[in-house]
Amino acid sequence: MARRILIVTAVQAESDVIGRPQGTFVVAGGIGRTNAAAATTAAILSDGPFKWVINAGVAGALPESKLSLGDVVVADSCVYAEEGLMTPSGFQDMEQMGFSLGNFEGNEVPVDTWMLERLSPLGSVGTIATVATCSGSDAQATLVASRTGAICEAMEGAAVVHAAHRVSAPAIEIRSISNTTGNRETQEWNLNLALANLGEAVNDSITALWGD
Repeated sequence: MARRILIVTAVQAESDVIGRPQGTFVVAGGIGRTNAAAATTAAILSDGPFKWVINAGVAGALPESKLSLGDVVVADSCVYAEEGLMTPSGFQDMEQMGFSLGNFEGNEVPVDTWMLERLSPLGSVGTIATVATCSGSDAQATLVASRTGAICEAMEGAAVVHAAHRVSAPAIEIRSISNTTGNRETQEWNLNLALANLGEAVNDSITALWGD
């Protein structure tokens, strides 16, 4: 079978800038972790197998990340920001609670190391947080950054990579920065630039993966 790549986005605008490159199956699965996991699983079961899985979309830059609008980020890990326990002394992730989310430690879903090596030249490499509540205040943005060590946040990545893990499919997350996080009234946005750069980055990633 020809090599195939499953690309999962949240919304149609993200899928549209990627197009339908040969050898790919592109799905706009919906916003948030539940939609992302369900769409990834359904695509793998109904249209797989796939050699690689990519979650692609726009993201918000977190404080101290030094990211600019339009920058591309390749995840070296995807972290669930909210799964855990809030105690009077602070937040505990799943590992600290004594539980497991999957075949990985704590809240950090690892990306495929070979894919990361191939795709790291496409942009900044760093941790991407997967949130259910986006950071519309300085306090929330700082909390997400300090809790996860991430440089940007989005709403689907960990769920897509997690779902791929469950069927042993290599997976990674690629994002383009559409906005800053923090107080909503002072956020900076350039969605058009982010979408254009996302489409270019994902198509470049396909070329990089097929270069083996």
